[in-house]
Amino acid sequence: MKILFMGTPDFAVASLRALAEAGHELVGVFCQPDKPRSRMKVTACPVKEYALDHEIPVFQPEKLRDGEAMKTVEALAPELIVVAAYGRILPDEMLAYPKLGCINVHSSLLPKLRGAAPINWAILNGERETGVTIMHMAHDLDAGDIILQRATPIEPDETARALYDRLAELGGQLVTEAVDAIEQGTATRTPQDESKATLAPMLTRELSPMDFSRPAQALHDQVRGLCPWPAAVMELDGLRCKVLQTALTGETTSKTPGSVVQADNKKGLKIACGDGKVLELVTIQPDGKKAMLATAFLMGHPINL
Repeated sequence: MKILFMGTPDFAVASLRALAEAGHELVGVFCQPDKPRSRMKVTACPVKEYALDHEIPVFQPEKLRDGEAMKTVEALAPELIVVAAYGRILPDEMLAYPKLGCINVHSSLLPKLRGAAPINWAILNGERETGVTIMHMAHDLDAGDIILQRATPIEPDETARALYDRLAELGGQLVTEAVDAIEQGTATRTPQDESKATLAPMLTRELSPMDFSRPAQALHDQVRGLCPWPAAVMELDGLRCKVLQTALTGETTSKTPGSVVQADNKKGLKIACGDGKVLELVTIQPDGKKAMLATAFLMGHPINL
C-alpha cells in the first residue's frame, strides 16, 4: 500500500519501522522542521534520521494550511496517511484526500486521555493500565472512530520514559495490523463514547513542585509521570533538586509532612507525606549537578534530624 507517514519523535519511529518492515510503499515522510540544539548545531528529529537512512523522501513543511503542503500530498498520491506523534493538526482537505483515509497512533485507551501527553498523564493520574489506540482521524482532536485498541498494565515503579518506549513498540505492532485490515476491507469503526472523554494537556514546569501534604502514592506517581521532563522538584537542605526516582516504603510516621524521617548515607533518605506514610528519595539531581543516588548526596550534604 502507498503510505504517507507523518511523525516526529522517537515514539513515531517504531510505527514507521514496522510499516517499512511489513513491505508497504512509503512514498514520503512528513516531520516537523529541524530545531537548533545550540547556536552552532541543528539536529534532525528521529523520524527524519530513520527515513533518510532508509531512503524515504522527507518533507518538513513549516505550515500545513498555506496550500504548499497539500500540493506535496497530491504529488505523492498516498492511498493512506498514517500519523504518529506528528505534533501538527491536519487540515480537513488533507484528511479527506487519501482514498483509504487517515489513521492515527495514539498512546492511550481512547476516549481517555486525548491530547499531547497521554503517557505522562496516565501515570500522574494513578492509572493501573493504559494502551494504544489506532483510530480514523477526524476534525476534532483524537475523537475519530476506533479501529484497534490494546491495553497494557502500568508497572508500579514504571516511569513515563519506560512506558513511552513500551507503547511505541506496541503502536508499531498495532498500526501494521490496522493497515492490513484496511487493505483487506475488514477494518472496523467504533465511535468513541464522548461521555468518557478525558484530556491529557501538554506538560509544564508548573507541575514540577512536590507538595508533601499529598499522599505518598500521589508523589511517587508525580515523580514517575514527570520523568524525564519537566521532572518533579523539591528543596532539600536549602538546595533545589530534581527528584528522579522514589520508592514507596510502606512505613508510617507521625512527623509533619515534608519532614525528613531518615537521612543516612547508607540506609537512604526518607520524607514524611500527608497520609502519614514515608517516601524514599532514591535518585536526585541538585541544580548544577549530575544525577546521583540520595545516599551519595548525603555523603557531601549531611542532614541533621
